[in-house]
Order: sequence, then structure tokens, then C-alpha cells
Amino acid sequence: MAYKGDELVRFDWAIKRLLRQKANFVVLESFLSELLGEKVKIERILESEGNKESEDDKFNRVDLLAENEKRELMLVEVQNTSELYYFQRMLYGTSKAITEYIYEGDKYSEVRKIYSVNIVYFDLGQGDDYIYHGKSVFKGIHTGDTLKLSVKQRNTFVKEEAGDLFPEYYILRVDEFNRHAVTPLDEWIRFLKSGTIDEGTTVEGLKAAKECLRVAGLSPEDRRAYDRHVDAVRVQWDVLTTARTEGWDEGWDGGWAEGRMKGLEEGRAEGREEGRAEGMAEGRVEEKFVIARGMKADGLPVETIAKYTGLSAEEIENL
Repeated sequence: MAYKGDELVRFDWAIKRLLRQKANFVVLESFLSELLGEKVKIERILESEGNKESEDDKFNRVDLLAENEKRELMLVEVQNTSELYYFQRMLYGTSKAITEYIYEGDKYSEVRKIYSVNIVYFDLGQGDDYIYHGKSVFKGIHTGDTLKLSVKQRNTFVKEEAGDLFPEYYILRVDEFNRHAVTPLDEWIRFLKSGTIDEGTTVEGLKAAKECLRVAGLSPEDRRAYDRHVDAVRVQWDVLTTARTEGWDEGWDGGWAEGRMKGLEEGRAEGREEGRAEGMAEGRVEEKFVIARGMKADGLPVETIAKYTGLSAEEIENL
């Protein structure tokens, strides 16, 4: 596969492979520091049940779980394609990470603070911004005041509010960024979206990224792995695009026509809406089969295909 001389690897692959190396921690530290608005120092990369190396384990997302110098957990996830239940996946991810790093018999003081950073390349939810931050806030039902920690708790946890002890979530809707990069964080978002970094950038992490993420600097083994990843992402997008197109066409041509016939009796508008709804529903079902066929052609295990499509093993075997 041919690349430009100064081309950088995709961030989703880099975070799975290159950015786990201690020498490259400066890239993640810079990115997280700009996002969280405080200095982040990564002590080590952790492994969890959701943090897998094999492409077969997770078809379309990448996790990195790190521990900072405060022993807080930082989960970074990249999601390339739309997922209806992504918010629930965020919740599950933080819960799983917390429980994996507390052991039976440990005191509650061992429960870790966790930050969940989600970089998504699809329109997640509805909103005008490209970065959203969510945290727990305890409000008085009658007074409307925010529940604070006691003086002893504040001194112990170095936090102010009760909600500060709970997981915090960041959602970066990368494709929604369409402005000129003004701040260092803007530069990071532009890099995540376009894969490009200005020559004159003053952001230390981005300067380091220009060096460690160059495709030309990959080892032969990493280059082969990266080529496979790019191919897999391209195939995935092709199957999803085809499925959506076929689903929409079928929904419009078949369902709308049927709806129009019914509309002669019950009204054109009602018939059109019902026909389109039926057609789109059929299209979504067909999309699952199209995705499954693509994954099966790529040699992915039946269990993995079933997990991400919701189809039964029998349905997959019969494709």
C-alpha cells in the first residue's frame, strides 16, 4: 500500500500499538492534559478485558486504559462507526474498568476515579458542539444546592463535590469539528479528524506525534499490521455504506410503493410514512446480513460476528 512520505498513521491504530510505548507517552499526556485542563502524567498502560490486541476481539473500536500518577484510571476509546447503544457501552466500560481494579476484601477507598474519553467518528446524539463533558452532580431537590464533600473528605480526596469522585465522560465528535484551529485542543481535534499536523505547531505532544506516528518510520512488522488495519477499516466502511444504501433504496422503492397503494385508501401522507418506516426497518435487518457477510469474508469468528450484528450462529453459518 502506498503512502505519502510525511503521512501519519491513523490515531485508532496508533493508540492500540505505538502509543502504548513509554517513550511515546508524551503524545497521550499532552492530549489528555489539554482535554482535561490539568497536567496529566501517565505512569503505565494497563490491560483489561476490553483492552485487546487482536483485531478479532474488537472489530470497530480500540481501547487504551492508562493509570496516571494519582492512580486514576483513564480509558480512551476510538469508535469508527455508528452504534445505537454507544452511551450504554461508555457506562459499561467505566464500570468494568473500576471493578477490574478492585479486589475482593479491598476497602471502598480503593475504588478508582476514572475518566472515559470517547473519540467518535459519527454523529453521536444531537448537539451543536464537538466536545461534550459529563459528570455526576448531586443537587438538592428542595434547595437546588450542590452536595459538597466534608472538610475531611476534601482533604483526603483533594476534591470539592461529591460528584467529583464519580466517573467523568468526554465525548469528542470529531466529524463535527469544522472551524479553524485556535487553541492547542483545537489542533488535537483537527489532527484526529484529518490526520495532519501543522509544521509550525508549538504543542509538544503534536510535535512528538509527527515523529513517532510517521508511516515511513514503522518497522516492517508494524507496517504490515497497519496495512491490514487500514484495509479492515476500508472494508468495514464499504459494507456499512452499501448496507445503508441498499436498505434505503429498498425502503423507498418497495415500502414507499406499498405505502402509496395503501395511501389511496387512507391518505397519501399516512401511506408514504408507513411504507418508508417498513422499508427502513427491512433495510436495517438487511444491513446486519451485509455486515455479517463482510465480516465472514474477512475470516472473523462466528462468535465475533454474532456479537456485533445480533445474528444467531445458525443465521451466520447459512450466509
